[in-house]
Amino acid sequence: MANYALHATLFTAAGWLTAALLPVAAQGPLPAPVPSFYATYQYTSYTVYDNTSAAPPTAVRGVGGTLILRPNGTYEKHLSIVAPSGPHYFNQTGRFTLAGDSIRFAFTDLKGSDVQRGTFRFDPVTKRLTVSIIGYPSGNKGVYELVATEVNTTPAPKASRSKPAKKARR
Repeated sequence: MANYALHATLFTAAGWLTAALLPVAAQGPLPAPVPSFYATYQYTSYTVYDNTSAAPPTAVRGVGGTLILRPNGTYEKHLSIVAPSGPHYFNQTGRFTLAGDSIRFAFTDLKGSDVQRGTFRFDPVTKRLTVSIIGYPSGNKGVYELVATEVNTTPAPKASRSKPAKKARR
């Protein structure tokens, strides 16, 4: 009797598996691949979470600019924030690495070498990218919302090495 129950269960499971797979094969070609993660993104919002205050998170107004993520691990960030005191610009170029849902940006600016760490979430259907960067003191963070404007499959352009023009003799 137990042997019959085992065979009936296996037969039923095989039937469900076959039934589940048949409609997929009958649908025709598979859907197109999802949009690439490596793209040029437009900043749409920036929110600051400050755990040292009882105030709610601050949605920073006047956010704009782009973030370019390339397949070779390089990035360019051109972030602008228009505040009542005037525009503020944040430009970085460097390298980024991904591990699971973690992201790390390494760059050099006027203050020297630095690293920003955080997490990311990418939705290939809407082409939306959310990047949460760990802030200071510990527990604070900045959350950036971006949307891809184009897929970027080419590496960064190489800097031109043109020679400076010679001064004319008098």
